[in-house]
Amino acid sequence: MEREEVAKRIRELREERKLKQNALANLAGVSPTYIYQLERGEKSPTIEYLDHICWGLGITIEEFFSTKKEPPQGTDRLAELTPEQKELLNRFLNSL
Repeated sequence: MEREEVAKRIRELREERKLKQNALANLAGVSPTYIYQLERGEKSPTIEYLDHICWGLGITIEEFFSTKKEPPQGTDRLAELTPEQKELLNRFLNSL
C-alpha cells in the first residue's frame, strides 16, 4: 500500500468512527501532529505506530489492510425475500 493509500485509509476509518484527529491521537498514544502528517501523506507509519493507530480505531492491522467490504448486516438476506415479503417489510418499516 502506497503512502497516499495509507493516508486515505486512516482518514476514512477515523471519519467513519466520527473521531477528530486529536481524539484518535489520544486513543493511539501519538501526537495530533503525527496523525495530521499521516493523513496528509507527509509521513509513513512504522508497523508499531500503525498498530497503535489501529488499536485507537478499534481494528486489527489485518482489517486495516483488508480491501474486502463487508455488506451491512442482514442485507444479504433481503435478496432472498419474495416480492410479497419485500412489500410487507416495506410497509412495516414505513409504519415505524
